[in-house]
Amino acid sequence: MKAVSAGTVGSLPADPRLPFRFVILSFMSKTVIRARPVPESMSSNARAVPTEPIHLGTDSDLEEAVSTYDVVLVDFYADWCGPCQMMEPAIESVAADTDAAVLKVDVDQFQGLASQYGVQGIPALFLFSDGEVVEQLVGMKSEDQLSDVIERYA
Repeated sequence: MKAVSAGTVGSLPADPRLPFRFVILSFMSKTVIRARPVPESMSSNARAVPTEPIHLGTDSDLEEAVSTYDVVLVDFYADWCGPCQMMEPAIESVAADTDAAVLKVDVDQFQGLASQYGVQGIPALFLFSDGEVVEQLVGMKSEDQLSDVIERYA
């Protein structure tokens, strides 16, 4: 049996953002295509970006997301906040349509984290790029405004 690493499968190129590569195994007239993990030395730090907002579960999830994804939009919000509720469709669209991971932080549940970042009004949005805060936005923003800010760093 001979194993051949493939940069393409059929006519579709392999996606370099995915944490695996395709291997085609051919033996006699049988062909098997398998996904194999990419060794850490061959992969970039970036992982495939989720297409839905991630709701913070623990304080450490913020640090993990910022270190895992190249660009992260952190939305400090509260369920009782009218402008936050009005922004929710824009936040979901940004998660689905941009190269940024979107993390939602409930300020009532994570008061210490909100305080650590100096959140005094909500909605408050922090954009991280390569682990550093690069933009801070306070108040209601449109989907276009959020996408424009993200595109500068993605």
